[in-house]
Amino acid sequence: MNKSNPKSVNTHQLVLLAILSAIVAVLAYYGGFIKIGGLASISLTLIPVVIGATLCGPVAGALLGGVAGVMFFATPDAAYWLGLSIPGTIITVMVKGILSGLCAGLVFKLLEKFNRYLAVVVSAIVCPVVNTGIFLLGSLVFFMDAVSSGAAGEGVSIGMYLIVFFVGLNFVFELIANIAVSPAMVRILDITKKKR
Repeated sequence: MNKSNPKSVNTHQLVLLAILSAIVAVLAYYGGFIKIGGLASISLTLIPVVIGATLCGPVAGALLGGVAGVMFFATPDAAYWLGLSIPGTIITVMVKGILSGLCAGLVFKLLEKFNRYLAVVVSAIVCPVVNTGIFLLGSLVFFMDAVSSGAAGEGVSIGMYLIVFFVGLNFVFELIANIAVSPAMVRILDITKKKR
C-alpha cells in the first residue's frame, strides 16, 4: 500500500469496512439463536464493531453498529421486542448499535496517542458498556410495563431479571469476548498492514 497516496488508504479502509460489515451481519443473525435466560441472546457483533472503530475511525464504528442494529430485525428476538413496541425497539436497537461503535472509535482516537494497545482495550470495554447501558435505558423507557407483566416469571422482579440476564450474563460475556479478541485482531491486522 502506498502511504503517500490517500486514495489507497481509503480503498483499504473501504475493503476492511465491507468485510467487517459482512462479519457483523453473520454474527448478528446467528447470535440471535444462542439464548441465555429465555430472552437474552449472546452477541459477538461488538468485536468487529470495535475492530472497525479502531482501524477505520468512529464513523466506521457507528456504521458497523448500525449494520448490527439492522441485522437484529432478521433475528428471532426481533419479533418479541417489536411486539412490545415497534418504535421503542427501532430506537433502542439502532441507537445502542450506532453509539456503541461511535463511542468505541472516539475513545480509541482520544487514547491512541498515549498507547495504541491500551486504546484498543479501553475501546473494547467502552463498546459493550454503551451497548448494554442504552439497552437498559431503552428497556426502562419503552418496555418496562410489558416485560414486568410476566416475562421475568413468578417471584422475580423485572429489575433483577434485567440485571441478572442482560447485564450480568450477556454483558459479562460480551465484555470478556471483546477484551480477549478485539485487541488481538487489531494487532494482527496492524502487523499485516505493516508488512505490505
